[in-house]
Amino acid sequence: MNPLLTTCPVCGDRLSVTRFHCRGCDTTIDGHFEIGRLGRLSAEQVAFIETFIRCEGKLSRMEPELGMSYPTLRARLGDIIRTLGFPVGSEPPRMSDEERHRVLDDLASGAITPEEAMLQLEGE
Repeated sequence: MNPLLTTCPVCGDRLSVTRFHCRGCDTTIDGHFEIGRLGRLSAEQVAFIETFIRCEGKLSRMEPELGMSYPTLRARLGDIIRTLGFPVGSEPPRMSDEERHRVLDDLASGAITPEEAMLQLEGE
């Protein structure tokens, strides 16, 4: 079976689904059907999302698998978000080295637990 085409190979506009057919009972349904947001993604974008899910949403795990830098992965994810029709938010600010050292010092002195340190370092 051929994959579902979502863009016109002639002009590049979005295609709409107008017919469904059941192989089991030979029923055919004609109409205009929405393929949904995910149908807007290219095969390359779907592969990216599959990797994203397999890596549990961690771009750092995707870097070695796809051989791409973090900024490239972030840009690709932003493109996919826009393709799906969602606004792209700004990336949360990263913790400064000074803040990171403070958390690690607090952990070393016993002022916080390892779990608390992880939450702080992950930005929660």
